[in-house]
Amino acid sequence: MENITLKINGIEVSAPKGSTILEAARLAHIEIPTLCYLKDINEIGACRMCVVEVKGARSLVVACVYPVNEGMEVFTNTPKVLESRKKTLQLLLSNHNRSCLSCVRSGNCELQQLAKELGVEDEGYYDGDKTPSCIDDSAVHMIRDNSKCILCRRCSAVCEKVQGIGVIGANERGFATFIGSAFEMGLGETSCVSCGQCIAVCPTGALQEKSQIDEVLAAIADPSKHVIVQTAPAVRAALGEEFGYPIGTNTEGKMAAALRRIGFDKVFDTNFSADLTIMEEAHEFLDRVQNGGKLPLITSCSPGWIKYCEHYFPDMTENLSSCKSPQQMFGAIAKSYYAEKEGLKPEDIVSVSIMPCTAKKFEVQRPDQAANGVPDVDYSLTTRELARMIRKVGLKFRNLPDEGFDAPLGLGTGAAVIFGATGGVMEAALRTAVETLTGEELASLDFTEVRGMEGIKEATYPVAGLDVKVAVASGLGNARTLLKKVQSGEADYHFIEIMGCPGGCINGGGQPQQPGYVRNTVDIRALRAQVLYDSDQGNPIRKSHENPAIKELYATYLGEPGSEKAHHLLHTSYIKRKINEI
Repeated sequence: MENITLKINGIEVSAPKGSTILEAARLAHIEIPTLCYLKDINEIGACRMCVVEVKGARSLVVACVYPVNEGMEVFTNTPKVLESRKKTLQLLLSNHNRSCLSCVRSGNCELQQLAKELGVEDEGYYDGDKTPSCIDDSAVHMIRDNSKCILCRRCSAVCEKVQGIGVIGANERGFATFIGSAFEMGLGETSCVSCGQCIAVCPTGALQEKSQIDEVLAAIADPSKHVIVQTAPAVRAALGEEFGYPIGTNTEGKMAAALRRIGFDKVFDTNFSADLTIMEEAHEFLDRVQNGGKLPLITSCSPGWIKYCEHYFPDMTENLSSCKSPQQMFGAIAKSYYAEKEGLKPEDIVSVSIMPCTAKKFEVQRPDQAANGVPDVDYSLTTRELARMIRKVGLKFRNLPDEGFDAPLGLGTGAAVIFGATGGVMEAALRTAVETLTGEELASLDFTEVRGMEGIKEATYPVAGLDVKVAVASGLGNARTLLKKVQSGEADYHFIEIMGCPGGCINGGGQPQQPGYVRNTVDIRALRAQVLYDSDQGNPIRKSHENPAIKELYATYLGEPGSEKAHHLLHTSYIKRKINEI
């Protein structure tokens, strides 16, 4: 690639042709502040925080969209530049709800951090009208407060360009501009799929998940309730970021210790029910292949994807696996098998999940998710909520010992832990399906063709005389592209895995929020995913069908995969929804 040479603050920099000033500056380890910029998603120069001086230019230019050229001289820290940024920030704050002490993002707010860096103090604002605080809590998973919005448009960009949904955007013009839905509908009235990617990229506290921390703590304090918790595989790969650990640190042991000290009666692992999901899903796949069932079979672990399919591809709901997600399977087994073993009434068990996903909050209240006459799962908290709970009860997370999960629902295999990364469900299912079809042990358990952060991956595997064609998609925009090919006949598969969030659950809408600079310069998804693959490699059991706790469950309770009892507890149904239908 052709490079060009320029100077930034007197330092010579070589940058690829076509780079912006912002990109070139980062090559020189100079960070120009931004609020709206997300690489390849929201490159619009709207916030004006990244202005710089260019020698010969009549005015300041916007670094995130201004291309570099040979011999250019750029200045990022002149008095004129710093004063412009400070004034822009003052103007933003003049129309901002500055209730920082009570804001969920206090201490992790990009606007707050810039105010500190640029020396904007309490008296440094402009007086005038303010956008009123109008709370939209119509969606089951999140709350929107436009009085904290800075109109960066990151949320609407990720909703439209990444997820292909576009249910939010800029309404009105000028000072009256606000981010909302069409016809000023509440978000819960739209075809939002609860993925939470808008929350993940918001630089302020304008968007947040609906917290249920207080409800869970109240249940723990109730002596009549037996409160259990399950944790998804992706949580252990990201929770440490909330407590200062580098991205890509596995904090499974400290997480289990924290949950036990918070007061949960039992601390279990969703990996157990991920293995259970594979047993049921692999059986369903083989049954469809061998008996002429509806193909391709599409995985059903991601509730954001499920709701998306119901809204946008209702005719393909028949392709969805009827298996509940691991979260819901766990709840169903906890309030049946586990309840019987422990002599507990299902209604006395409070089932809590810790998930990387905001859509799980929607999933727990879906119909056909109460196999024992009570909800399979009562409360679903995000990774961020768990971190807040840990702080709220006064635990020093980094000082906790490493502890394990409780039996019998705490044992999971390597196949289960990789569920958290895109391609993981496919790989886990293939390990079991191939050995079941062939009756032979796999020489290698690594199906590397379905790994990686690409939006769409395809592979063909020869198995027992059949060429099994598979595809993996993550991010709903990529799911749309893939399914359109299936509908048109351009692509033909036997098995498809779809995750609602780009990269899978490791990048879920409930994971720790990283600032724009980190999102733009660090491959967060790959670092978190590596935690899961390392855990898989280090697990002595790497196939779901070899999990001894799962074997015992079938031998003593369920019978076999696909049995009548298994179907009653572990399978569900779907709804053919219309656009803008909840």
